[in-house]
Parts: sequence; structure tokens; C-alpha cells
Amino acid sequence: MTAARVPDPPFLVAASLSGAADADWARLAARHVDAAVMGGIALDPPSRAAARALVARDRSEFLPDDPIAWIGRQLDAIADAPAVPGVNVRSATPDPVREAAAVCADRDAICEINAHCRQPELREVGCGESLLRDTERLSEYVATAAKTGATTSVKVRAEVSGVDLVAVADAVASAGADWIHVDAMDSEAVVCDVADADATSPRADLTVIANNGVRGERTVAEYAAYGADAVSVGRPSDRPTALARVADAVRAWREGSLPISDPGERSEASP
Repeated sequence: MTAARVPDPPFLVAASLSGAADADWARLAARHVDAAVMGGIALDPPSRAAARALVARDRSEFLPDDPIAWIGRQLDAIADAPAVPGVNVRSATPDPVREAAAVCADRDAICEINAHCRQPELREVGCGESLLRDTERLSEYVATAAKTGATTSVKVRAEVSGVDLVAVADAVASAGADWIHVDAMDSEAVVCDVADADATSPRADLTVIANNGVRGERTVAEYAAYGADAVSVGRPSDRPTALARVADAVRAWREGSLPISDPGERSEASP
């Protein structure tokens, strides 16, 4: 088993969209992005029960009969796509994370642990955002995934009361995480806090991916100024025009021609 052939920073990620980010979505996004993370996919009975409850209130979710087999099929379906593939996974228990990560490792894909979703149904069973308050359990998930050889990402969220994302980043880095994927919400400067690490810090080697509101040159430049290694696009990821605009900005960043803005500037129209 080998780690995914991840792109060198800076790069662009298409971020998972529950019930929408499958192989077809990833293939379309791959024309513009360096990595595409499918899912989220609920793995174990508690997380799947929570996903069914979400569907009952009209949220779109993936609920295949066999989620591990679904991951394999989705990854196989985009094996020839130019972007590095990945899958965002939810679980209330660690064993299914190991199974999912092993499938990812076998296919040189990224396994991303979801410590991000804030729906109460998921939080109540110990998934998503609830993991941010239980770094011991989150670290167990990370170590479980990393031991398979899969490149391991953790998707997190800012503005969770009582949660110190710097401490979370240190914990998951110590457990073997390769990436931390930060939904900055309306607290973009948290990216700077996570990225600012000296050589002795556990998180010094973490790749920091900034998410939320990435729409073009100004927002890419803002996150670059905060020290991000990469950016990701969520809801506009199925809009080729939006993705192309962000891809152009990331290309300029990579080439050194992106004007790095004052982090306080943030005024782009939605796509």
C-alpha cells in the first residue's frame, strides 16, 4: 500500500458535498482541480442511521447498501481522471475507518476523516463536529487511517465553541495526519493560527487547506496571505465557470504571479 501521489503546494481541491460528490462529480471537477474528495459517506450503523434521519428531512446523502464497496467503486470509476481522488468518511467507531482507508490506500487515494459536519443527527452519534471536542477519539481515527498507508486528511470547522483548532491540529498531526482541511467559516484568520508553526511543532509538516468562500483571485490571495498551502471549493464545485476562475488564481499562485492581498480584503461576488 502506498500513499496517494498528492500534488505539491499550492494546489486546488474540490471539497466533498454530501449526496452530490460522487465519481461523476469528481470527473467533471478534475478538469480544473488537483484533488477531488468525494462523499461524505457514512460508514457504520450509527452514522448511517443519522444519514437516514437527514434524508428524512430532505437532505441529500449517500446511503449505499455497502459503503466500503461504494468507496471502491467510486474510486475505480475515476482511476483515469487527472486529479488525485479522495473520500470523506464519517463513522462513530474506528474499525470502518480502517476499512475505508485501506481501500483508499490500495488505490492511491486520500482518506479524509470528517470532523466537520454540524447536523445534530450526526453530532448525537459522535460523528462530525463532535470529534473536535474529543481529540483522543479523533486521533485514534487518524492513526487508524494512517497505519493503512493512506494519505490522511482531517476536515475541521472553525467557530465551534470551546474548541482550539491549533490544539486539534497538533493532536491530529501527532497521530499521523498529512492534511488538515479547515472550513474557516467567517474566521479566516484561524488559517493563519493553524499554519503558523515552528519546526518543533507537531503540525509543522501538516498541509493546510483553506475552505470557505473561495471564489477567485482575491479569496485565494487572502488565504495565501494567511499561510495556507492549498485552497478548496465546496458548493461551487459543480460550476465549471467558478472552478475555472479559482483554478486560474491557484495557477497564478503557483507561478508566483498572484498579488497577495491584505487579509482584510474580501469582496467577491458569488459565481
